[in-house]
Amino acid sequence: MEPLTTSYPLKYSVPKARVFVVFLSMVLCTTILCLLQLRFFKPKIKDFYSFEVKDSRGRIISLEKYRGKATLVVNVASYCQYTDRNYIALQELHREFGPSHFTVLAFPCNQFGESEPSSSREIESFAKGNYGVTFPVFHKIKILGSEADPAFKFLIDSSKKEPRWNFWKYLVSPEGKVVKFWRPEEPIESIKPEVTSLIRQIIMKKREDL
Repeated sequence: MEPLTTSYPLKYSVPKARVFVVFLSMVLCTTILCLLQLRFFKPKIKDFYSFEVKDSRGRIISLEKYRGKATLVVNVASYCQYTDRNYIALQELHREFGPSHFTVLAFPCNQFGESEPSSSREIESFAKGNYGVTFPVFHKIKILGSEADPAFKFLIDSSKKEPRWNFWKYLVSPEGKVVKFWRPEEPIESIKPEVTSLIRQIIMKKREDL
């Protein structure tokens, strides 16, 4: 009589090759997903008009409303040696070329000689009452340092030129790119040809699109 033998099922084990294949598949899938994300979900590149700012009353305003125009962005101040000359010249420029294809955008700042101490509402009233400005005067901001307004920081980073005083001017294209900048002492006559050129491009593009 043969002795009884008890057989037990062998413990199941996954071959190493199969583990490697599974791991490789996971890595491949992850890579494909990352590539698809980069392809279809690229972060939007910022331009000047993609920012939001505050108006003189503190309400949020999207700069998108100015896309398609040539804009001259200026850091203004009410009590500066350049105030009279620049406000008069800026309003003249806005009246001559605006508002269909061009606008001046004024951002009060008190970081240069503390020459803009008033509130945003008072600054707007001062500009309109004394110089008859019809272009937007926004909320008072900081343009230098860690608290710099993002929209203005974009201008500085793009031009590689940081304002050293009041009434620095940045010309922004209809697409939101910085075209040129001017210092406060430079005459308005030096700005007009650049503005005229941008406006001509805007008009020509509109004709082509018809």
